Amino acid sequence: MIKNYASFVKKHLGYTDEEMKVWLDNPRNQEAILKAPALLQKTIVIEVIEAHGCSSLHKIGQKIYFDGPGNLLSKLNPKRICIYALSQMERLIFGAQELFYAGIDPNEMRIKRGGCFDVGLKCGGWGRVVFELNFEDRKKVKKELEETKKQNDTINKD
Repeated sequence: MIKNYASFVKKHLGYTDEEMKVWLDNPRNQEAILKAPALLQKTIVIEVIEAHGCSSLHKIGQKIYFDGPGNLLSKLNPKRICIYALSQMERLIFGAQELFYAGIDPNEMRIKRGGCFDVGLKCGGWGRVVFELNFEDRKKVKKELEETKKQNDTINKD
């Protein structure tokens, strides 16, 4: 099994044989490569749970999608994503992935909320966005997105 994924990793990352050997000599990478297929079946969903005064116009309920390895799924996301909020999402995503690799459900993470570093108007800033991470099955998310699209298409016909 490792050989199949190792050849994928080698090609994907553009590694030479020598670099791939170095990569595989790390026991953590060997463990991670065994969990990679399951990680690829996950979607990381960051949902806005508070928003006020955001210049990127983030709204409560808005979702930002990443694949299991942490790549922004640009076609599924809002046209504008605040860089200051995005930079804080990285910490939550990293923590979720580490829990996943350790065999722990990332949804059990104790602190799964974050926010942009703007402190909001009351504290001398402009706005405030708070979001929460959910680690979900890719098929479930795909189905939810398809249902939402159908609902929106129906609303737009009227």
